Amino acid sequence: MSTLITQGGRAITKFHVVDRINDIAWQAHQGSVAAIIQLLNEKLAKSGVRTRAIFSDGVLQLLCEAARVEQLDQSPLVEQIQQILESIAPRQIRRVNINSRIVREQQLLWLKEINSDRENQLLWSQEITLIQPNILKQLIKDFTEAQAELGKPNFPKTSVSRPLVLINKEKHKNKPKKRILAAAGLCSLLLLGWVVYAQLGNKLKNLMQLETSKSLTTENTSDQKVQTASHAANNSLSEPSDDPFPISVRIANQASASGKTATTSTQWLDIAAKWQRASDLMGTVPQNHTRYQEAKIRTQLYKKYSEAAQKEADKSKS
Repeated sequence: MSTLITQGGRAITKFHVVDRINDIAWQAHQGSVAAIIQLLNEKLAKSGVRTRAIFSDGVLQLLCEAARVEQLDQSPLVEQIQQILESIAPRQIRRVNINSRIVREQQLLWLKEINSDRENQLLWSQEITLIQPNILKQLIKDFTEAQAELGKPNFPKTSVSRPLVLINKEKHKNKPKKRILAAAGLCSLLLLGWVVYAQLGNKLKNLMQLETSKSLTTENTSDQKVQTASHAANNSLSEPSDDPFPISVRIANQASASGKTATTSTQWLDIAAKWQRASDLMGTVPQNHTRYQEAKIRTQLYKKYSEAAQKEADKSKS
């Protein structure tokens, strides 16, 4: 009899292990980068966007690629990716850096490649912070899932299936006790969660405020760097260069940074002029240039941005 029980327990354990291995959503929730990529690709398939990802230095580096610029529109794509990742709620992943570019051949070292020359490698890049689920709710959810799995074991067909049924009939007698124990365990878990929250609530709030202040300091520092880079770009415009591609990208980045703070008609007119200047320069890239096809796309894209900035200037006048 003990041998049959042991064999049955092994069969149950093996089934649950196999079931978890095949559960992509559960693996993604546990922080598996491969599972996260699979879910993202499934949900972004209709938009024609493919993703690759690497977890590096506490940040999930995400690369989005598509055949056309229109498929990589920044605002809706970032919002969609953030919704997908927050629904997955991957453990240990809070910061995500989203990078985008026109699709290229497979590159095993793509992160090193884009870090070496971000201006020329990417269309845009944006870092987001995932909203973490409530700790107590997550504990209750995990406990409920575990109870559901234990309450509904699926036995694989084996040669000892008949004795196992007999053993389970005997175990049904102990179901009331198990239910009482499960209820007591859930109550204990709720009480523990309440105690933890009561003890650490203020500390967590202070920690969140500290992180917010650090984030604001980092943003201010980044703005100062952008302004410094903008002055440097203005000074470099008068310098001759054989390659108009990087100069155009620099001016475009400057226009993009200015667009985040522009409020007056004069500011929008200046931004429109920068976008137009970037478009004109990108249009001078020769056909024998290694990135000529991308330059053609950027020429049209910068022109559209210039027209949009002109419209904002007209709105500000009225």
